[in-house]
Amino acid sequence: MKSRKFAIFMGLLLIVAMLLAACGPKATPAPTKAPAPTQAPAPTKAPLDAISKIDPSNQTITYWYQHSRAREKGLQGMIKDFNESNPWHITVKGEYQGSYSDIYKKMLAAIAAGEMPNLVVAYQNQAASYELSGALVDVTPYMNSKKYGLTTDVLNDYFPAFINQDISKQFKGMRIGFPPNRSVEIMYYNMDWLKELGYDKPPTSWDKWAEVVCKAAKTPYSKGPADAKPLGYELSIDASRFASMVFSRGGDVMNADQSAYTYNSPEAIAAMQLLQDLSKKGCIGVVTERYGDQSDFGVGKLLFTIGSSSGLPYYKKAVDSGAKFQWGIAPLPHTTKNPVVNIYGASISIVKSTPEKQLASWLFLKWFTEPKQQARWVRISNYFPVRKSTAAELGDLFKELPPYKSAFDLLQYGKTEPPVAGYDVARNYVGQAMSAIMDGADVKSTLDDLNQKANAALKEAQP
Repeated sequence: MKSRKFAIFMGLLLIVAMLLAACGPKATPAPTKAPAPTQAPAPTKAPLDAISKIDPSNQTITYWYQHSRAREKGLQGMIKDFNESNPWHITVKGEYQGSYSDIYKKMLAAIAAGEMPNLVVAYQNQAASYELSGALVDVTPYMNSKKYGLTTDVLNDYFPAFINQDISKQFKGMRIGFPPNRSVEIMYYNMDWLKELGYDKPPTSWDKWAEVVCKAAKTPYSKGPADAKPLGYELSIDASRFASMVFSRGGDVMNADQSAYTYNSPEAIAAMQLLQDLSKKGCIGVVTERYGDQSDFGVGKLLFTIGSSSGLPYYKKAVDSGAKFQWGIAPLPHTTKNPVVNIYGASISIVKSTPEKQLASWLFLKWFTEPKQQARWVRISNYFPVRKSTAAELGDLFKELPPYKSAFDLLQYGKTEPPVAGYDVARNYVGQAMSAIMDGADVKSTLDDLNQKANAALKEAQP
C-alpha cells in the first residue's frame, strides 16, 4: 500500500515539474546582425562544427568560367597545379562557357534542369538571381570555419570593399559569392598635354575638371592628329560610369538597405547636368564605338578618359603605338575628403550540391586567393588581387607599369555597385537615360523616370 502511494506521489511530482517547465520562460536566441560594409563578419558558431567534420577528400568539382584565349590557358595551368598539390586530392574541372551573359542563360537553364556546376562565375546581381531559386550556398560559414576557414589576420588582409561586395541584404546578409579578383574605375590622363595647358597635375574637383576639359577642346595637343577636333573627354555610356560619378560626389545609386534605387539624387542630377552642359559647349563627346575613347586617347585626341583598370595594358599599347606621350591615372575628381573609387568585378559562387563538394569548392577558392596564386593571376589577367599582401609579390609589375601601382594604391577607397537581383535591367535603363541626357533631354525628369523604372524592376526581382 505504501509503495503504491509513493509511486502515485512521485508520478504527480513528475507531472507538476513538466507543467512548470512548459509554462516557464523560453530562451530567446540572440539577434544576429549583418556585418558592416567595412568590417569582417563576426564568426557564427553553429555551422562551424558541422563544416569542420566534413571530409572533402577525393571530390571532383566543376567550375564554369568566362575566361578565354591566353587567360584561359593561364587559369587552366593554375587549376592543374591545385589538382596536383592539394592534400585532399580534390579535382577541379574548369569549363569555358562563353561570356557572362552566356553563362547567366546557361545557369538559369541548369537550375531548372537540376544539373548545375559546383562553382560559377557571376556578377553579384546574377548570383542574386540564382539565389531566387535557392541555388547557392552562403560562403560566410566556410570563411569562419575553425578547421577550413580564414584566420582573423588573413581575413583582414582582404580589401574590405572586395570581401564585402557579395553580402546581399536582399537575402538577409547572405554572402552569395567570393571574389577572385577586382577592377577599379579610374581616370586616364595625358600628362604632356596637361602640362602644355599649364597644369602640373590632374584636377581633383569637378569644377576644375570642367575648366580643364574646355581648355583642351580649344587647345590641341602638339602631338595630336591635325585632322581631328580635340576633346577634353569622351563619355562611354555605361551604368558603371554613372555610378562612379555619383560616388565621387558622396552619393549612391541605391539606399543603404538595398530596398530602393536613388538614381534621381542631387548628386546624380549634378553629375549628369555637368556632362550635358559640357557637351553643349563642345568640350566633351560621346564614345560611338567600342574602346573608341581608348584609341582616341592613344593618338592624342583626348585629354581624359574614364574606364576600368583592366584596360591599363591596352592603354599602354595604344599610347606606345600612337602619340607616345607620358600618361598616368588618377581617381575621378571628387567632392568628398578622400577619393571614392568604384570597385567592380564578378565573383565565384558556390552552388548547392553535397556538403563534401561544397567544402571542396570553398577550398579551391581559398587557395586561389592566397598571395602567391593571386600574384600569378594578376600577371595572367591584368586584374587586381583581392589581398593587400599580394603587393609584396608584384614589385616587378609596379616598375614595369607604374600606373598599375597608382591604381593599386586607390583600392583602399573602394565603393561598390548594388549586388541585387534585377540590377542588370536597371543598368540598361541607366544607359538609355544617359544617352537621352547627352542628346539634350531634361536631366531631372529623365532621372526621375529612370528611378521609377529601375525600382519597378527591383520590386519584380525581389525574393
